[in-house]
Amino acid sequence: MPPRPNSHRLRHGRFSEHGRAYLITAVVHQRRQLFTDWQLGRLLVTELRRAHEQEWVNSIAWVIMPDHFHWLVQLEQCTLAQLMQAVKSRSTLTINRALNGEGAFWQGGYHDRAIRDGEELLPFARYIVANPLRAGLVAKIGDYPLWDACWL
Repeated sequence: MPPRPNSHRLRHGRFSEHGRAYLITAVVHQRRQLFTDWQLGRLLVTELRRAHEQEWVNSIAWVIMPDHFHWLVQLEQCTLAQLMQAVKSRSTLTINRALNGEGAFWQGGYHDRAIRDGEELLPFARYIVANPLRAGLVAKIGDYPLWDACWL
């Protein structure tokens, strides 16, 4: 696999602050559309929920798209790096097991955006859960099975 020319910039200046909200995006290796199989998507959901249940994060909203996911979290007892390493490695194991596959599942790195103090979280959550609508996957959000928000 050739090196990605700007992947090092994803980590430059990254800082994790407990109690801060972050919008995180991670992409499937080679943008394979694996989560069109909703059972595979549920395996990733299990890992997002595990991070919440272990109190690593307060999970606010998430959506799993065919080739990536968006997750709005408030960091609690871990760093962004620890969180993403755990979620990506655990989901890689379970999804590869389900596919009888092996090797890379996620693209290296991830994108994060720290939410400023005082910034409303609801617009970010709406952006996240509306992704399937914008992508034309469903006519109404209730028809899409791989999303959740704490306001429900």
